[in-house]
Amino acid sequence: MPADVQSRASTFENLNGVAGEGARTNQGAKGNPCEPVKAGESKVLLDVAGSGVVRRIWMSPDRGGRTPAMLRSLRLRMYWDGAEKPAVDAPLGDFFCAGLGQVTAFQSTLFASPEGRSFNSYIAMPFRKAARIVLTNEGSRDVAELYFEVDFTRESVPDDALYFHAWWNRRKAIPLGEDFELLPRVEGRGRFLGASVGVNVNPVYAGLWYGEGEVKMYLDGDRAHPTIAGTGTEDYVSSGWGEGRFAQDYQGCTIADPKGGHFAFYRFHLPDPIYFHRDFRATIQEIGSGPRETVLALLNQGVPMKPVGVSGVGMARVRLLDANPAPALTDEKFTKTKTWVSFYRTDDYSATSYFYLDRPFCDLPALTPVAERLP
Repeated sequence: MPADVQSRASTFENLNGVAGEGARTNQGAKGNPCEPVKAGESKVLLDVAGSGVVRRIWMSPDRGGRTPAMLRSLRLRMYWDGAEKPAVDAPLGDFFCAGLGQVTAFQSTLFASPEGRSFNSYIAMPFRKAARIVLTNEGSRDVAELYFEVDFTRESVPDDALYFHAWWNRRKAIPLGEDFELLPRVEGRGRFLGASVGVNVNPVYAGLWYGEGEVKMYLDGDRAHPTIAGTGTEDYVSSGWGEGRFAQDYQGCTIADPKGGHFAFYRFHLPDPIYFHRDFRATIQEIGSGPRETVLALLNQGVPMKPVGVSGVGMARVRLLDANPAPALTDEKFTKTKTWVSFYRTDDYSATSYFYLDRPFCDLPALTPVAERLP
């Protein structure tokens, strides 16, 4: 039993969890479990002074009228210790691992949606002087009902406790060969918790596999090359040879729709912590692969792609970018056996990255405007 720790919960029945003030909205009966959030309106879900730790966040907005556009239009911000800039700034759905605005039932260590109806976060979020959580409806339609609960403890926080951050990014198209930034470089000491990623596959690639891209993590002064480099997209979420739907404690794929061209996955670095002491940056390559004949046909049609390697049964992998000069895909050695070509491509990526930092704010860009988040 810890000493000097008080349990609190902020809901519309008792905003900010004031001691002895719950269930007063209807003489002790259920009185104000939810409220609407009109277009352009903000709701303050927590605003407390002092020290403590946010332990759990539960939310369920407007189940009857919930759409991907709504989940991208609702903006969730969290401020620690009176900072003017939020440490968390992300669309509501993406923050809670509802990739591409589609809510599916799943369970993980940090997030869950038990029946695909609600959003839950179990990340510990310490604060020393104050905590403020705000939800803003940046969409054009009202949210009829918002239910929420923020569970927190009033307690002293150790000097070495880090502040929780989350940042969302989307690039609908990037130049060939450029990596998508899961998290731009942040300065300070901290820990990268992981990311939730959504991909709308570019249809010009005729259904070829999108997920050869490797995750790269740049630690403590890395610039041209990272300290940590993975082996492929589905490998990063601990699967292999393709990507189907699954949900586990530390990794999962909540959407796997090859026919429609949609994928959403998450990976949390809890048993394999990623610490940094000076700075940190994380990216994922936009690389796909397919049979040589299909890749060659698409190249001849002018589809934007840049081959980077060739592999096949019984042959060593040929690194086309290392070759001088690079061999053509029509070379005889590539036609004698069934070969597979990996290539740079450009798809629509979005991601929420989660991390701890030794300060309550950082210099990351503000959330992308809602008009750019929705299409």
